[in-house]
Amino acid sequence: MILDSTVSTMAQKVLREGPQALSFQDACVLTELPARSIPDLLVAACKIRRQYLKDDLVRCSILNAKSGACAENCAFCSQSAHHRTDVVKRPLLSAEAMISEGIEMDRAGATRFSMVTSGTRLNEQEIETVSRTASTLVKSTKLTVCASLGQLSASNAERLKAGGVTFYHHNLETARSFFPHICTTHEYDEDIETLRIARKAGLRLCSGGIFGLGESWEQRVEMAFTLRDLDVDGIPINFLNPLPGTRMENQPLLEPMEALKIIALYRFIHPEKNLLICGGREITLRDFQSWIFLAGASGMIVGNYLTTQGRDIGMDLDMIRTTQEYS
Repeated sequence: MILDSTVSTMAQKVLREGPQALSFQDACVLTELPARSIPDLLVAACKIRRQYLKDDLVRCSILNAKSGACAENCAFCSQSAHHRTDVVKRPLLSAEAMISEGIEMDRAGATRFSMVTSGTRLNEQEIETVSRTASTLVKSTKLTVCASLGQLSASNAERLKAGGVTFYHHNLETARSFFPHICTTHEYDEDIETLRIARKAGLRLCSGGIFGLGESWEQRVEMAFTLRDLDVDGIPINFLNPLPGTRMENQPLLEPMEALKIIALYRFIHPEKNLLICGGREITLRDFQSWIFLAGASGMIVGNYLTTQGRDIGMDLDMIRTTQEYS
């Protein structure tokens, strides 16, 4: 079988020339591929992943460590105080509770554990609690410890790094040009500055976004190139789960093949970075969940999300085992 000529040309360019091979215009050409060429795009993306990354897939688990009452007005978020949802407001969990959850996820087969909190930022005492948790988990498990705590000061970033946090997760959510349609309570540059502060402190960066918010294909490429310019280490790819009570509650779901096309597109633009498939996977991809690795993904969240249920972690790990050999 001969691959679509555009796919073949672009894939060979990435395989020969490396991570910076594709231009913005090249990537936009890939977005215009017809539906019949998507299978070719997926196969090529898988080949790119195999050349640049190890076959070990990242298995990330997340903990909703502090819930609800967020002052930000992100249109998709059920934890925003601007929305009427059934999310319960809860303060930061104790270090003991977070350590217990991390140990359980380590035993279940996760490779990373991320503490995620609602709100714009944590106070000094909360940062200290997260740091103590990370320090214990690094010593008592094989987990890579991550944190997603909102905006950071330089001193807090340094404290997290000293405590044992490896990755700092802070999503851009969408393209700069589309961001005002999604959030108006802080500026896009504040998110970029947080990533730069985390990087300066020695933390590795995990940043991506949510797709299906109403953004265009060109805006999907725009965010991808912003992330490439920032040289983030990992990119979480989420798909909108339109939750009742949020401004996005009536937004239609992406079709499975469109979601897979997004994953493959990001693999072409980011050949050597981990692409982690996260929230909205089950409801969007449905029977095509196992295709994420064929599309170029190199990891996924296993188990539950922040305010919605994922699949049983055993089912996720079994899916990884049964598909890894063929993708």
